Amino acid sequence: MKTSLHQTQNGLPQDTRRQAIDLLNQCLADALDLGLQAKQAHWNVKGPHFIGLHELFDKVAGEVVEFTDDIAERAVELGGVAQGTVQVVAQQSRLTAYPLDLASGKEHIAALSGALAKFGTSARAAIDTATSLGDADTADLFTGVSRGVDKLLWMVEAHTQAKE
Repeated sequence: MKTSLHQTQNGLPQDTRRQAIDLLNQCLADALDLGLQAKQAHWNVKGPHFIGLHELFDKVAGEVVEFTDDIAERAVELGGVAQGTVQVVAQQSRLTAYPLDLASGKEHIAALSGALAKFGTSARAAIDTATSLGDADTADLFTGVSRGVDKLLWMVEAHTQAKE
């Protein structure tokens, strides 16, 4: 199905905008899934490092919400429709389903690290795709998302990198 566009005076060619909107909506589905996975970890973490991880996972979820807003708004700026419903996310997300039976901090760290890493890889690929489309602004948006996700991954993985 061809992405329909709203009227806009944005100077990018229609085909470029359509492809960028499709890219943005794919990444939006992944980002919304990632945010919910971080909340799942936040709500369900148990163990001796509970409070630190509980707060960290909430920070991850909060920052991912900012990414989703930027991604969705860019799709609309280009004349598209941001597709952020639960139904779309369930069908389109490329992230692995988050296990619902995790409890320990170590398990949640491993699962959330994997999701962050996969999303980071997708964000970097989106930079290249947007660049090849000639959409420097969308590429720049994804550069910021990539940088932010890498920082979140570092913060989560730091809990497994020290020998205690």
